[in-house]
Amino acid sequence: MPGVRSDLEALSRIPSVSLSSFDQQHVEDSARTVAELLQAEGLSVEIVREGGRPAVIGHLPAPEGAPTVLLYAHHDVQPPGDVGWDTEPFEPTQVGERLYGRGVADDKAGVMAHVAALRAHGGRPPVGVTVFVEGEEEVGSESLPRILERHGDKLRCDAIVLADSHNWKIGVPALTTTLRGMVRVVVEVTALDHGVHSGLYGGAVPDGLTALCRLLATLHDEAGDVAVPGLMTSEAADLDYTEEDLRADSGLADGVSPIGTGSFLTRMWTKPSMTVIGIDAPSVDKAANLLTPVGRAKLSMRIHPEESPRTAYLALKAHLESNAPWGCAVSVDLEDEGSGFAADAQGPVYDAARAAFRDAWEGVEPVDIGVGGSIPFVAAFAEKFPQAAILVTGVEDPDTRAHAANESLHLGEFERVCAAEALLLDRLGRLGEDEA
Repeated sequence: MPGVRSDLEALSRIPSVSLSSFDQQHVEDSARTVAELLQAEGLSVEIVREGGRPAVIGHLPAPEGAPTVLLYAHHDVQPPGDVGWDTEPFEPTQVGERLYGRGVADDKAGVMAHVAALRAHGGRPPVGVTVFVEGEEEVGSESLPRILERHGDKLRCDAIVLADSHNWKIGVPALTTTLRGMVRVVVEVTALDHGVHSGLYGGAVPDGLTALCRLLATLHDEAGDVAVPGLMTSEAADLDYTEEDLRADSGLADGVSPIGTGSFLTRMWTKPSMTVIGIDAPSVDKAANLLTPVGRAKLSMRIHPEESPRTAYLALKAHLESNAPWGCAVSVDLEDEGSGFAADAQGPVYDAARAAFRDAWEGVEPVDIGVGGSIPFVAAFAEKFPQAAILVTGVEDPDTRAHAANESLHLGEFERVCAAEALLLDRLGRLGEDEA
């Protein structure tokens, strides 16, 4: 583990932000470093590009009769942001039991968990191993479908370990069995063909920004549930998760009530959610006394794991258009969509994973969880390799704060994740022996 941690810190010092406004040479450097780490473990390695950021594919052939396991992670990271860090984002720093820095958890720890599992077997695991480390997960994996199409034969496998999720809590491992899908749109409300004096015409003429606010207010009912008709919902897993847990994990401010109805896990894992993530509006310090002609907002809608993103988009579009305030023109443009994921987490591969978790966590029983966020590439893998069992695992915990300031990795949990993956490869190798 000391060597694994040292390599994790070196990899995390590379500011491999895949957003195009950042220096993409760092993403190239990160891909090359990942390739070198895999080559050092005896894998044959190539860096591939299909119109996007570099991805790394490494391969060790399977012993005769053994299955092949695909290990996924991504080496790109989110921007660090301008405020809120207590340490330097790209200088990994230990405070207590946690290592702080951008990417130390999401998802360079996932990369290093794969490397650690290979090292635990001396570079000769009892199964075939293909490692696929993507370089643009944080910007939507746009070229992933082309990579899967053109390099799919290199990625063919019997089981997939996608190390980009989290555990239930520190000390309790988890398999992620459901992920919500997502739809992202830009809605535009037009009230005027040009701006006019708010004193002269206010009271008789609507403005685009106020009309937009009224339209956005129709997206939730009084309880805070999404009010778009026709969207799927179901009950989530029955795990103990209290309002106290929610407040501690989310940072919900004192006096602010949770929204929605049903269990908290149902609200976050299997019911739709709607968030206004951006608005085009005059800034407060530069605002004129003007009726703004047009209001624009970006909405992020999370949908049931089995909901069709296209169906959900059409339902949202119909709702917004039918609720246009005061006859204003409303346009709804689809910016991005991604399918959810729901696993039938039964069978020998899942049994092997749960047994590996129990061993690594010294007898603690793993739980099956959902995740409210969306990881569209999981659905892409499920479609490409329908015969493969998909294990969504990860290194994060409720206090990791991925994407936010002070992202961190719990070092004790990281060691257990590495041990669990090494044990999983061993158990999958024995499955191959049993079948032979």
